Amino acid sequence: MSAVAEQAAASRKNQKVGQVVSTKMQKTIVVEVSRRVAHPYYKKVISRRKKFYAHDADSQARVGDTVRIIECRPLSRLKRWRLAEILRRAALVGVEDTETSQPEPSRDVEPGA
Repeated sequence: MSAVAEQAAASRKNQKVGQVVSTKMQKTIVVEVSRRVAHPYYKKVISRRKKFYAHDADSQARVGDTVRIIECRPLSRLKRWRLAEILRRAALVGVEDTETSQPEPSRDVEPGA
């Protein structure tokens, strides 16, 4: 048995894997979980999304991270989940300021012209 299977067998709590879409609250993250289901009548596979509020005590998750959340007791009006682990970190994109990185062109214009 793998470590994840043993942990799931030990705790019978519901788990979900999703992507962090917001970290603007203190100790709270918003995780969007996507799943693909067949339409009940047309049988076409469609994508369903749902947002869950999860408790992140150390504020370690960032927007774009893929995380596992686990069910827990109610922590607030909306929070019923807590962050179990960060599965994959989001790529950090460095934004470089173009004004400071390039030298300013010299202007050879005479003052009287």
